[in-house]
Amino acid sequence: MSKIEKTEQDKQENLVKKTCRELGITQKELAERIGVNKNTVSDWANNKTPISLLVETTLNLLLKEQEFKNFKNSMSQLIAIQTR
Repeated sequence: MSKIEKTEQDKQENLVKKTCRELGITQKELAERIGVNKNTVSDWANNKTPISLLVETTLNLLLKEQEFKNFKNSMSQLIAIQTR
C-alpha cells in the first residue's frame, strides 16, 4: 500500500468517526440515517472497504447540516439574551 493510499484510508476513517462524533450518534445510527448496513459503516471506519465519493459527500453534508444547526442554536440564544 502506498503512502497516498494510506493517507486516503486515514481520511476516510476519520470522516466516519468524525461524523458520528459530531452528530452524537453511533455507527449503527449513521448506517440507518444514510440507508446502509451497519457492517458497511463499520468496514468504512476500519478501512476494510473504501468510501465512495457519494458517501463521502453525504457524510460531509451531514457535518455541514450539524454545523448549521449549532450556529442557528447559538444565534437563537444570543438573540434571546439581547431581547431580555
